[in-house]
Amino acid sequence: MIKINKSPFVCLILLSIFLKCLCSNGDKTVFFKQCRQNCERQNCSTDGIEFQEQAIKYYQQTLFDKLFLWNCVDECQYGCMWRTVEVFKERGWAVPQFYGKWPFIRFMGLQEPASVSFSVLNLVAHVRNIKRFRREVRPDSPCYKLWHLFACVCLNGWLWSIIFHARDFPLTELLDYAFAYSMVLVLFYCMLLRMLHRKSILLRGFISVGVLSYYINYFAYLSAGKFSYSSNMVANVVTGVLGGLGWILWSFRVQHYRPYYRKIQTFFLLMGLSMSLELLDFRPILWIFDAHALWHLSTAFLVPLFYSFVIEDCKMLRTEHTEKAFIFDKEI
Repeated sequence: MIKINKSPFVCLILLSIFLKCLCSNGDKTVFFKQCRQNCERQNCSTDGIEFQEQAIKYYQQTLFDKLFLWNCVDECQYGCMWRTVEVFKERGWAVPQFYGKWPFIRFMGLQEPASVSFSVLNLVAHVRNIKRFRREVRPDSPCYKLWHLFACVCLNGWLWSIIFHARDFPLTELLDYAFAYSMVLVLFYCMLLRMLHRKSILLRGFISVGVLSYYINYFAYLSAGKFSYSSNMVANVVTGVLGGLGWILWSFRVQHYRPYYRKIQTFFLLMGLSMSLELLDFRPILWIFDAHALWHLSTAFLVPLFYSFVIEDCKMLRTEHTEKAFIFDKEI
């Protein structure tokens, strides 16, 4: 598929220097760089014009490949990635990553087809369950609007997860990470507002403005070119742990009069177990299913459990609110 210079010179470079690159990413190896340079020079540039329609035709791109903007340089990178993987496997070396990602087989133009599919499952799960919420919970129930906000944030987050895993560009990466964190943060925010739903609107408004301001600043930090994978991971873990601990502590406090408290405990227990997939790091099974994709798959099955808790909680809050109002009217 790709015209690769297979001269002895390249092979000598591979054998003499490759051992020093074993712990590096595949894209940093001399072989990959040489392969990509040769491919781009031979196929993607004519008289200084980098992108050529005839080069695209040479790679026999499908309609989906063109739809997802795979150009000639991308094709060279993709082809040389697999050539490098073959060289590693021939020598019994561990399969490397490229630009921070495992090598994935492209399907219908999708860069990471499994992660895209499982992100779609999560999106559908939230759509189905917010509809269920609207059917079973009356609009005048306490926290009704709060959980609609939660659903909207999650739908937006999973939409950008689909887009990013379909095609990795700097912009799609930024929006995926930023909106993924928004889902973690909104769960923490909902925990605070749920615990304080009987407090004054001024206090709840102050908290809302504070959380929103923090997120805007965090988004600006990511957008300013200071993006750090480690810092982003720390922010997600800290926020997630604080939110989870808040819900768990609350569940123990109310266990005697809220029989559905085990649902939120089970949800966070299973969520914690599913997060362990993110700690695993293995090359994709069949070059499609990696640990990250399987984590997305696991979270899709936890969505109904969380909404089940939310639905029962809102029903209980409305019952309590109605009884309290009835007693107050009776006293008057």
